[in-house]
Amino acid sequence: MMPSPPLLSVLVAAVAIFITGWLWYSPLLFVKPWMRLRGLDPAAAMSGKMPLGRVGIEFLRCLAVSYLVMHLAMGIEIQSIGRALHAGIFLWVAFPVMVFVGMVLWENQHWKVAAIDAGDWLVKLLLIPVIYVLMK
Repeated sequence: MMPSPPLLSVLVAAVAIFITGWLWYSPLLFVKPWMRLRGLDPAAAMSGKMPLGRVGIEFLRCLAVSYLVMHLAMGIEIQSIGRALHAGIFLWVAFPVMVFVGMVLWENQHWKVAAIDAGDWLVKLLLIPVIYVLMK
């Protein structure tokens, strides 16, 4: 049985991708176009507070993704930054990109919304295996 990834690495990656998501969907980056494309008013949405329960669930989601990607990185024995980046791109195309393409094709998701979401996942799926390699 393969050992679990180091807890500290998983926590660091989870915090990193949590912050990445927060920045990605903030006024600094893409929240305004993302919300407009979804038919929502950015000003109204930004005036309220984020429910604490959702923030907690999002962090748990970040922990789960970090753990699973690091477990995979261990299994395929990623040893270098180059291989970590390659694995991140591979995972990105294999999973979120394919899901978002399906949403555009079959659920009438606007392709620009999917592109913004896909960009967030690209950064996250590159960060996790790189953090794994750097903290080994």
